Amino acid sequence: MHHEISDHVRDLAVAIAPDARRIVDVGCGTGYLLRALAQGLPDAVDMVGIDAAPGMVGAAVAKVADPRIRFAVATAERLPLAGGFDLVVSSTSFDHWRDQRAGLSECARVLRPGGRLILCDIFSPLLAPTQVATRRRKARTPLRAANLVAESGFVDLEWHSVYAVIINAISARRPSG
Repeated sequence: MHHEISDHVRDLAVAIAPDARRIVDVGCGTGYLLRALAQGLPDAVDMVGIDAAPGMVGAAVAKVADPRIRFAVATAERLPLAGGFDLVVSSTSFDHWRDQRAGLSECARVLRPGGRLILCDIFSPLLAPTQVATRRRKARTPLRAANLVAESGFVDLEWHSVYAVIINAISARRPSG
């Protein structure tokens, strides 16, 4: 299922940011999405996978042979990167970010003006009850997620169906000015 979701995110990224040359995957896991993006975006020159789990990063490093791809252990809230990236993607890790607002601010910080964000996770009105109890501080509904993305300074928000009824992606752009 994760590979199928990642393949949809790759297709979305290729459609939205076909000229992306510098890419960050936040919550990269084993690096599958970055490897797929390397094939879909052959002109990319710098692709960075970030994950908080050292074991995931170790697995990602072991699976990659592409010199354009590198990995680092870090959290979404403290990306160890300077700015200038064209595309930030995150697939099924947003719900695990400790502070989603801080993570989105970091995504905006590392993007160049006009750069694109694609955030894919469990976003559904069906999840509203979970925000009352166990996930009260998480953006799990489209409305709450869109508000958080907009509050983080992104514009041109658009929703995309990815997998089943609850896995969706929001794409957005960092303003140019």
